[in-house]
Amino acid sequence: MSAYIPNITFAVLFFVLVGLFTRNVRRIVRNIKLGTSTNRSDQPKKRWLHMARVALGQSKMVRKPLSGALHVIVYVGFVVINIELLEIILDGFLGTHRIFAPFLGGVYDVLIFTFEIFAALVLICVFFFWTRRNVVRIKRFWKPEMKGWPKWDADIILYAEVVLMGLFLTMNASDYWLQTVAQDSHYVQAGSFPISQFLLPLFDGMTAQQVIAIERTTWWLHISGILLFLNYLYYSKHLHIILAFPNTYFAKLSPQGELSNMEAVTNEVKLMLDPEVDPYAAPATDAVPTTFGAADVTDLNWVQLMNAYSCTECGRCTDECPANQTGKLLSPRKIMMDTRDRLTEVGSSLNKGEDPNQNTLLDNYISREEIWACTSCNACVEACPIAIDPLSIIMEMRRYLVMEQSAAPNELNVMMTNVENNGAPWPFNQQDRIAWREELNT
Repeated sequence: MSAYIPNITFAVLFFVLVGLFTRNVRRIVRNIKLGTSTNRSDQPKKRWLHMARVALGQSKMVRKPLSGALHVIVYVGFVVINIELLEIILDGFLGTHRIFAPFLGGVYDVLIFTFEIFAALVLICVFFFWTRRNVVRIKRFWKPEMKGWPKWDADIILYAEVVLMGLFLTMNASDYWLQTVAQDSHYVQAGSFPISQFLLPLFDGMTAQQVIAIERTTWWLHISGILLFLNYLYYSKHLHIILAFPNTYFAKLSPQGELSNMEAVTNEVKLMLDPEVDPYAAPATDAVPTTFGAADVTDLNWVQLMNAYSCTECGRCTDECPANQTGKLLSPRKIMMDTRDRLTEVGSSLNKGEDPNQNTLLDNYISREEIWACTSCNACVEACPIAIDPLSIIMEMRRYLVMEQSAAPNELNVMMTNVENNGAPWPFNQQDRIAWREELNT
């Protein structure tokens, strides 16, 4: 029975941590579904191509060549190295060692060679990422919204990558030593180790049992670290590792400058302009929304809430924002972070059975000064590497202030009053404009 204890221990560890991850994913899905409905099922072919180009192909990421290239290497390395995760899981359940080696032959050597090369490249890239953030101190990583947990989160991920890659290479190095030096029958000769072979001097003077202990320890720490990292995603900006794909698939495909209309308002205007409609008839109320615009996360649509969870906090949006560049309070990245924080707060209240309505997204998280600073230029949307749309959230909160509270800035209220009374944004009625035009012609 004792021979099966490692297998049972692995099974318990695996199912507990995967179970926690599944629970967290369900909570995220539930929180996203708190948003209002919106139809993003049109043009499926175009959506698949957009996802393949932007999420899988990293097309927008490489617009900044250095950081883009580094990110692509880490991204590909993360995907490639975790292919070996399947073998590790099967070995953990079955008590085998490198179960795929006898079936793949020389292909297995190529795979392990590739994994190690990418592990080394990931370590190099992580060093550059850490240096850019903490030594060079690139400006967009040191904005006010990046203090505290956001900065720690970015650094923790980099440290975790170093630890996981270090464990992977040490595990392979000890395995290689047991294959070639100790020639342990359990450690059959398999794989090619271009990087970890240089770690063999670490085991000089050790016994086979000591190296086996190192190999087993690093194996357990490596798989445990990956499963823990999986659960850490729930609390981290690196949730975009999962959500970048659906986020780009459900992204807005219409021209960026096209703002959405509210169906209830559009229908009412059409009725007003239709000469065949009785102007005294009561309007239909079935399409009237509960609120105009958005004051809280539940007023936003589900794609906007998924955008918030998908935000990488890279700051490219804020870096391109003309309002932020001129010293105004607006930061599109902060808009997305605040939306995610408020949605997380609502979700936590639901988990506890508490009332989530003590706060609102508008005023408690995002100030009115921020949303009125926006120039609606779409620079933030164009800059985002995974097609997040901060502008749509800003516009919904503006709608709420204008249509629910009549709380637009005075200049805007004057302009709208002029449009209503004079048919133009200027304080001159039609007769005055005609007289002005005729005066110009004389």
